[in-house]
Amino acid sequence: MTIPLTVTFTLASWIAKGLQDGTLERVGGVIIDAASKHIVTWLREPNNSPIPASSSSPNNLLNLVFSGANLVASGANAAVTRQGLADVTGRLGGVEQASLGNIAVSGINLIGTFANAAISGKGFAGVNGRLGEIENQLGEIGQNLQLTQGILQVTTAASVLNLGVSVMGFAVIAQRLNELEKRLKQAEELLSKVNRKIDLSFYANFRAAIELAINAFTMVKPENRRSSALQAINRFLEAEHIYTEYTDIEIEQKSQIADEYLLTLSLAYLAEARCYLELEEHDTALRRFQEGARVIRSRIQKYVDLLLTSNPGAYLQPQFKGQIDLRRLTRIYQWIDPNLDENAVFDLQRENLFKMAQDPNKWLDSLPAAILTRVEVQAGWFGPSQDDLKQEAYKRLPQVFEVMESMIETNRRFESYQTEVQAISQLGISFHDWLKLTPSTEIKPEDAELMYIIPSKPLELQPNI
Repeated sequence: MTIPLTVTFTLASWIAKGLQDGTLERVGGVIIDAASKHIVTWLREPNNSPIPASSSSPNNLLNLVFSGANLVASGANAAVTRQGLADVTGRLGGVEQASLGNIAVSGINLIGTFANAAISGKGFAGVNGRLGEIENQLGEIGQNLQLTQGILQVTTAASVLNLGVSVMGFAVIAQRLNELEKRLKQAEELLSKVNRKIDLSFYANFRAAIELAINAFTMVKPENRRSSALQAINRFLEAEHIYTEYTDIEIEQKSQIADEYLLTLSLAYLAEARCYLELEEHDTALRRFQEGARVIRSRIQKYVDLLLTSNPGAYLQPQFKGQIDLRRLTRIYQWIDPNLDENAVFDLQRENLFKMAQDPNKWLDSLPAAILTRVEVQAGWFGPSQDDLKQEAYKRLPQVFEVMESMIETNRRFESYQTEVQAISQLGISFHDWLKLTPSTEIKPEDAELMYIIPSKPLELQPNI
């Protein structure tokens, strides 16, 4: 059977144009038609891409910045080569014969071994007129690579989840779980100051379930494979119930660790669904993703509402000029209600901004513990002053805003996983064949961080993304 898919490392020009003019949009790991919501492209990190590492600050547990896909690390290098091109003569005529298609894909080895000669420009008397065209094309390549990074906006909001479920294998899930557990251990000291304790024992059970799943899918006999996989699934189901309860408690407490449990809950649902996919039980996997999406979305929305505070206008204070603007705030609100635009969001904040101007300190008193507690702020004998609290809040709010963006991105990626499951059924292929998709003729460029899976025609899939 011929699979009606194109797999490439290069972002198609028509997709780039659609993302620029708004007719297409990225939602998690898919690009959709903004009007019909049909899938036009899946984004996937290549399977041999390094697992993104996390970074978190022990002084601020809300700094959940996972390094996402660094789409084009060296896209600007194309512009550097242009300086020397003006002095290159016919001796570089062979460059013209190089495949500009391959050059465009790599974005880094632009002129190969001729780079030094082009930069030095020594000993060349004339300029071959044909090189002007090459120079222009190379410049366009560099611009297009940088443009790709901007229009996809993959790195603007990092996530604990990869773009595709196909890349979220059990080893990746285990690593992310370990990172969350470490962050919770860092939180213990702070929580002890407010007489709160963290029960980390269930993380050991979760890890054991992942190891059981890994062992199950290395077994040769189908009956043993399925039996061990079902045992792992039962443990993942237990983890889902436990971390749903933990999440609800922490959100009710307005806690700083609610997000950690939310992300752990996402991993539990993902691990369970991945087991069903490995067993080629696509319908069951889809149902579990749909159930997880409902559970996770409702709680992430509660958490985002909490972090928006009783006065979301706080994020538009003059202190955050150049960091947080109305456009970023609008994207948060549009996740909650897609019908809102910038004007509507500004109208929602008119009164909030007016209240803040009347009493600049009142908003401090309404900040939830998820953002700031008095015990965290170092001060003298009489505790932190209003100014101490305000300065600490100014430091944290930009990071808290990134947390909201990160949680929303995680939610969108989780929801978009459903489209992969539907696609493999609609296209008539197995999950394992889906995993093996790769460009048939293209060589993976050294710095390629994304692969694009493009159906021959947009697919109408059901999940609400």
